[in-house]
This record gives sequence, structure tokens and C-alpha cells, in this order.
Amino acid sequence: MDHIGRLPKLMHEGFNGKIYANLATVDLTRLMLLDAVEIMRYNQKKYGDQMLFDENDVKAVGRQMVGLDYDKKHSLSQDLFFTLRDAGHILGSAWVEIDRDGKKIVFSGDIGNSHVPIVCETRPLGAIDYLIMESTYGNRNHESVENRIYLLQNAIIRAVLRGGVLMIPAFSLERTQELLYEINNLLENDLIPSVPIFLDSPLAADATDVYKKYSRYFDEAARYLVGRGDDLFKFPQLQITRTSEESKSINNISPPKIIIAGSGMMNGGRIQHHLLRYLSDNKNMLLIVAYQAGNTLGRKLLQGEKKVRIYGQEVQVKAEIKAIGSYSAHGDQNKLVEWVKGAKKTPGKIFLTHGEKEGMKALEKRLKKETGAKVVLPDYGMIVEL
Repeated sequence: MDHIGRLPKLMHEGFNGKIYANLATVDLTRLMLLDAVEIMRYNQKKYGDQMLFDENDVKAVGRQMVGLDYDKKHSLSQDLFFTLRDAGHILGSAWVEIDRDGKKIVFSGDIGNSHVPIVCETRPLGAIDYLIMESTYGNRNHESVENRIYLLQNAIIRAVLRGGVLMIPAFSLERTQELLYEINNLLENDLIPSVPIFLDSPLAADATDVYKKYSRYFDEAARYLVGRGDDLFKFPQLQITRTSEESKSINNISPPKIIIAGSGMMNGGRIQHHLLRYLSDNKNMLLIVAYQAGNTLGRKLLQGEKKVRIYGQEVQVKAEIKAIGSYSAHGDQNKLVEWVKGAKKTPGKIFLTHGEKEGMKALEKRLKKETGAKVVLPDYGMIVEL
């Protein structure tokens, strides 16, 4: 939603131009915006919150979206062209190369993490003149992907051996698909016990269907598996619970069991029902694989609070709380620097955006040292003459 949430507002305010995106992004945009409408309508009825947009605005977005493939040059005018390149962030993510009068400007959007499953690696930069680049992890580096798989395996084994419930709150888009892929691999290689696994999120199930539809955008390893008939996100132990009745029926299945549910920060969604039921038992485990913003239920649990309120009830936290920090779709400092260094020509200027000041300054320092490029930390509303 942080990339598409303002589109309905634009429609509401009269925007009638085209909205260009990768084909997969077009499908995912509709799913995510309609889900947001449902959440806002619920909050309006329960708390009197204002609806920021409705289904009609989402339909207007859909009518104006134009789905494009990667690496194809498109004309906006006689002398203005753009190309979408795979950013390796989530399915359908893209960085944009703009070409005018022989000068090339790149807007990075979110650049993906390295060596993650399913999506391709970030497409290398060509010979460009200016780069507008994110800096979300400008002063940090991630744990290795290999380490996170070990931590996931270890958490599953620990919870199963003591007969508990493993709860994994996950974002419906990208994080859930990575988890399903990695759990499937662990099961196929007999590296974890076979227990019931529930995907308790209709939105995540729908997003997974979009992933399957656009498997041509997967990385080479994932495409190979799909080509030989494997379903990367489906295995005998997995049950998808779309309806509320199906979700409630999870309670009837005796542990050990694994429950993957939204929302990732635990401030809403079906995960709250499971937390209410299972947090107070020390046999159970909560595995946090997503960033937890301040003042969210997830942040409170991550910080070790022993009592939390869920649906107005005070819950004693006795379940084991574990976290894996390397589940990130964002490139870290090393990845961002290497992406710039891999360009066919070092950009004349790099403008850092989408980050905290500390991260931007740390990335600025390293980019200057290792690339020699001029790095700018722009102020909001700043106008730059190229």
C-alpha cells in the first residue's frame, strides 16, 4: 500500500492520465486496494473513521492502468521515453529508466534484497546520467538468507517437539510467498516434521494466485521447478482458510501446527484471534519475520512486554517470542552500493530518497568513497536543474 495507496486519491481529485506498471503489479494493485476498502469500511462502521476511497475509485484506477513487460522501451512523447527494469523487490517491482535528449535518469523505487527466492536479482544499471535512489537500509546490512532458513527450520522443530502452536504473522504480499516456498523446500527435503500448516489469509491466498499467474517473472531456479510441474506454494500439509468459518475450524486441530496469518505487524487481521488463543501457553511460539513499527502490537511483543491487550482483553504473554531479521525485501547497504558500482557508467549525480537521515548520510559517505559520484540529500520540494 505504501506504493499504490494514493492512486485512488488521484482519481478522486480528477487525474485522468495513464498509470504505467508491470503486468503483475496491475493485478496486485486491484487486490490490495480492494482489501484496503474492506478494512476502511469496517473501521468506519466500528469506529466512525473516514473512508479515504471506495470501490468506484479502485475501478477508476484499474481503467487507467496500463500493464507493461520489463525491458521494453515506451514513448511518452516524441523525445521522451521510459523503460521498466526488474527491481527484484517483489513480484512486478520495477525501477524506471527515463530517456530524453540522450540523457538517462533512473528512479530506483524499492531495490530488492540479494539472493532471495522466487524473484529475480535486481537488473543491473546501464550507462546513466542521474540516479534517484532509495536508502531504506542505508546504514544496515542483513543476515544471510542461508542463516534465515536455518532459523526458520529451528523454530519449526522447537515448536513441534514440544507439541505447540507456531504462529507466524506475515504480510500477505511477498513475505507469505517466501515462507510457503521455503517451508515447502524444508518439507520436501525431510528437514522439518510433517504437521498441519494453515494459511489463514484470503488476501495472501489471492496474492499467491497472482504469483502463480506470472511465474515467467520468477528467477531461474523457481522457473525450473515450475517447468517440471512443481507448485512452489502448495504441499499436502498446507490448508488455505479463506472463510471465517474455515478460520475458526483451525481451533479444532490439535497441536502441533503452524499458522501463517496477517497482519504482519499484528495490529489487525486474523492473527489477533490466534494470539488471543495461544499467546498465554508456554508451549507455543510466535515467530516474527516482518518489520514492526512503533506502537504496534508486534513491536510490543518484540520488545518483551509480558501483558498485552487484544480485543479489549488482557493477555499474559507466556509463548516464546522469536524473530528473524533477514526477511526483508529491501536491499541493504552492501546491495545498494554494489548496484551503483555495477553501472556501465557512474552516474554524474545520485539523489538519495526514501530513508532516515542517519541511513542516508551513511550511504552518502560510502557512495562518495567507492564510486566518486556526487551525492545529494535533497530537501522536500527541492527543484534540481539537470
